Amino acid sequence: MAESLFVPETSNRKLIYDEIVPQIESLVSGESDLTANLGNIAAALKEAFGFFWIGFYVRKEDQLVLNAFQGPIACTRIDFGKGVCGHCYSTAKTEIVPNVDEFPGHIVCSSRARSEIVLPVFGADGSVEMVLDVDSDKFGDFSETDAEGLGRIVKIVEKLIGKKL
Repeated sequence: MAESLFVPETSNRKLIYDEIVPQIESLVSGESDLTANLGNIAAALKEAFGFFWIGFYVRKEDQLVLNAFQGPIACTRIDFGKGVCGHCYSTAKTEIVPNVDEFPGHIVCSSRARSEIVLPVFGADGSVEMVLDVDSDKFGDFSETDAEGLGRIVKIVEKLIGKKL
């Protein structure tokens, strides 16, 4: 089990993703508990990038329910189709929001969040099982580089839930 994460000293996010993705794969490979793995993934992303908030919302019945996260307290339940997370869940598409104040129906969990990226996580049957939500306290903080890098993290989670959920 890894006790530390090597993060290169660079502002190049692609290089950071390239370095941390294999470390995250290794970190979760020996653990079967999904919540423990989601917690470590959120912690690794927080350590690597210093994002304001990182977490997972898992589908439970007719809502998304807060699971493992790093950052300040958060909304506990989100209805499908509501806010950025609910919209991502309903459309099954990654959402990059440069300014959350301009997103129709944005749910304010923290007034310090300025931009957001949310990615769907698919189960073995192709349905969205959860979303990965990352918030920044800076406007326009996410790009296609983040969508691709976080998408690689999502693929790791999809392998985990394919076995476990």
